[in-house]
Amino acid sequence: MTNNASLTAARRRSDRLRQLIDSTAPADAPARGRLRVLTGDRPTGALHIGHYLGTVRSRVELQDKGIDTFLLIADYQVITDRDSLGDLQGNVRGVLADYLAAGIDPARTTIFAHSAVPAANQLMLPFLSLVTEAELHRNPTVKDELAATDGRAMSGLLLTYPVHQACDILFCHGNVVPVGQDQLPHIEQARVIARRFNERYAGGEQVFTEPEALLTDAPMITGTDGRKMSKSRGNTVPLGATADETAKILRRAVTDAERRITFEPERRPEVANLLTVAAGFTGGDPRDIAEEIGDAGAGELKRVVTEAVNDHLAGHRARRAELLADPGYLMSVLREGNERANEVADATLTRVREVMGMLY
Repeated sequence: MTNNASLTAARRRSDRLRQLIDSTAPADAPARGRLRVLTGDRPTGALHIGHYLGTVRSRVELQDKGIDTFLLIADYQVITDRDSLGDLQGNVRGVLADYLAAGIDPARTTIFAHSAVPAANQLMLPFLSLVTEAELHRNPTVKDELAATDGRAMSGLLLTYPVHQACDILFCHGNVVPVGQDQLPHIEQARVIARRFNERYAGGEQVFTEPEALLTDAPMITGTDGRKMSKSRGNTVPLGATADETAKILRRAVTDAERRITFEPERRPEVANLLTVAAGFTGGDPRDIAEEIGDAGAGELKRVVTEAVNDHLAGHRARRAELLADPGYLMSVLREGNERANEVADATLTRVREVMGMLY
């Protein structure tokens, strides 16, 4: 678990990163040019509005600010906590279509898949030698993911999930990883692995830079049932849903018995969540939206949220449909990204083997 001192230090580093990313000062340009973001998603199903408000929009903003970005479709990680791959091909196409529809530009962002970059995955072997079993068992995300599997045995892949994530970050020398506070232990594990590799195998030479967390300020969006938004729980609003489907989903959203709508996250979390969604898609303030709805009740709140989501996503959904109608183009985008990622991964693995004396 991240302690208070570690969290404070991570926030301080994140604030400095944010200032550098947002800076337009010529003196900061060289440092900005050395930043590389690594981020991504597991293709376990359709991306939803939580992804959009929490991560997808911010990735487009980073790209548009000129930050070199590697965007991972983590297909191998689909099987960390499940027995079936599901419609993996369809899910990958859907995720890719959502990225492009949202404004990700494959000419400026490297989009790639886990399974297509073998050199990155080969880093697992030396990296596993740098962590202990106890460290892996203590990782809070591993604990949370195991708890969500309803008592099934932990797979080796789930246990080593933090090391796999370190491979994702370090193979491309990612030094900026956008995360929420709950994911800080993963970044700390990657930092430890980078540090230990440099000390143990590279004689102190900096083969890997310790990555920094870019803490998101996006609010956590819960599902329509009041629980954590999750594709497996069926409590999401998919980005690709139609306007009518969105309205139907949001009509089922949990609220409370009070008629007057107020923004009180602690006392009325479900109502506050819907107001936060409306604010996220309109750019407004949830308190102002609540004041405007007033005594009109939950029905009006859901109508306002539905209108905000549908109006904002209308263009996204139209572009998404066009992209999905051309799967050949989608796969060409992914293949080009895979090629770029492989170039970087091959060079990294060669350097790793070199410092370990394993070039034959």
